[in-house]
Amino acid sequence: MVYIFWIALFIVFYAFFGYGILLYLLVKIRVALKGKRSDALNKLSYEWPTVTVIVAAYNEADCIEDKILNTLALDYPADKISYLFVTDGSSDATPGIIARYPVVKLLHQPGRSGKIAAVHRAMREVTSEIVVFTDANTVLNKQAVKLICRHYADAKVGAVAGEKRVNVDAVSDATAGEGFYWKYESALKRWDSELYSVVGAAGELFSVRTSLYQPVSANSILDDFMISMLIAQKGYRIVYEPEAYALENSSANVGEELKRKVRIAAGGIQSICWLAPLLLPFRQPVLSFQYVSHRVLRWTVVPFLMILVLLLNIVIVIRGGGWLYQLLLAGQVAFYGAALAGWLMEQRKIKVKLLFVPYYFCMMNYAVLAGINRFIGGKQSAAWEKAKRK
Repeated sequence: MVYIFWIALFIVFYAFFGYGILLYLLVKIRVALKGKRSDALNKLSYEWPTVTVIVAAYNEADCIEDKILNTLALDYPADKISYLFVTDGSSDATPGIIARYPVVKLLHQPGRSGKIAAVHRAMREVTSEIVVFTDANTVLNKQAVKLICRHYADAKVGAVAGEKRVNVDAVSDATAGEGFYWKYESALKRWDSELYSVVGAAGELFSVRTSLYQPVSANSILDDFMISMLIAQKGYRIVYEPEAYALENSSANVGEELKRKVRIAAGGIQSICWLAPLLLPFRQPVLSFQYVSHRVLRWTVVPFLMILVLLLNIVIVIRGGGWLYQLLLAGQVAFYGAALAGWLMEQRKIKVKLLFVPYYFCMMNYAVLAGINRFIGGKQSAAWEKAKRK
C-alpha cells in the first residue's frame, strides 16, 4: 500500500510540476550545448510567404465585426495575405456582417456540420503557402502573422502555435484560476518548443504549412490539436511563438469554463486513441516523452491517482502512519478544503482569489473524469458549443 501511495503521488507531482522542473533543466542543458533556437533562426534569410487567415465563425454577430477590423489591421505585406471567413450553419447576422467587407472571402452554407467540416471546406479554397487559423472571439496583436511566419524559414518547422492570453478582470473572480493556469501552460510551451516541439496547438491562434495539412476525421473533437500533432507525427516541429498572441475574455463563470474543459477532456481521450504510435518512443523519442509527460498523464490517469492518493493516505494514517503521512494528509485536506470553500464562495458571488485557484485546479481534474465518461458513452459531439465569455 505504501509503495502504491508513493508511486501514485510521484506521478501526480510529475504531471503538474515535476515535468516542468525537468523540462526547464533539459532546456538549460540544450541551450548551453547548442545555443538558443531563436539565435539560429535570426541567421536564416527568407522572404515573407503567402498567407491565408481562416476564421471559422458560428453565430458570432456580437463580435465578428471587431474580428474583421482586427484581422484587416494585421501588419503583413498586402499582396501576400488573404482572408477567408467560413460561417456554416450560422443563423444570426454573422454572414451579412462579413459580406460588407469585399476584401474578406465569405463561405457560408445553411447546414451545420461542425467546425472541422467548415475548416476542411475552407482549406479547399486555399492556395497560399501558409494558413493561419484564429477564433472569431479573439483579438490578435498587429505583428502576430509576421512573428509566426518568420519561423517557416526553417524547413523543419511544420506548424507554429501562438499564445493564448486570457483577459481576466482586474477584480478577482471565479475564473481567476484560468489566467493562472494559462501563464503556467505558456511557460511549459516555451520550454517544450526550445527542447524540441510544442505538444499540439490551440485553435485561438496557430498556423501550418498548407502542403502538410492533413484533413482529420469529421468527428474530431480537438481538431486544432489533431491537425498540428499529425504534422509533428510526420517529423516536423511545432514551434511556439509567445509574442504572437490571441487575447480573449475569460469564461463568464466556472460553469461555462467547466463545459469547455469537459469537451477538451473528451477530445483528449479521442486524440490519445488516434495518436497511439506516439505512446511508444521508438520513432520519435523526444516528442513521445513530451507528449506523454505534458498531455497523456493529465488526460488519463492523474485525476484517478489524486483520488487514490487521498484514500491511501487516510488508510495509512489510520493504521499508524508516521508524522510525514500525517503532514501529507493535512496538506491534502487543507487544499481540498480550500477548493470546497472556493466553490461555496463562487456560489455566493463572493470574490476570494486565493481560494479560486485550488477550486479551478480541482474543477479541471473533475472535467477530465467527466470528459472520459462522456467520450466512452459517445455523448460528445464534434459540433462545438461555444462557452459564454465576459
